[in-house]
Amino acid sequence: MDREQLEKLGREYQELQMQLQSLALQKMQFGEQKEEYTQARKHLESASGRIYAEVGGLIVETTKDGAMKELSDKLESVEMRLGIVGKQYDEAVKKEQSMRTALNAEIDGQDK
Repeated sequence: MDREQLEKLGREYQELQMQLQSLALQKMQFGEQKEEYTQARKHLESASGRIYAEVGGLIVETTKDGAMKELSDKLESVEMRLGIVGKQYDEAVKKEQSMRTALNAEIDGQDK
């Protein structure tokens, strides 16, 4: 592999590392949202009396069933997105490891 190809591979590796950081951040954010919705649902299950929900920046009264459905829908959505991002992250980690091995082998080969 000539120097130009090695530099190109190095740039691709750096881009992949940035992608990994972005995916890790998304994974963390979706995990936090999932925990937030799970905790909210637990509190809502034991709630009695009036229930209020935020709708478009407004706080409106709603039914417990309506609020539970809303939270369940949000939880389902964030779990789906978390699964997708998790798979993308796992694939990117495998690709990063493979690229790192190839880069190290190529660099070691050029040093000899």
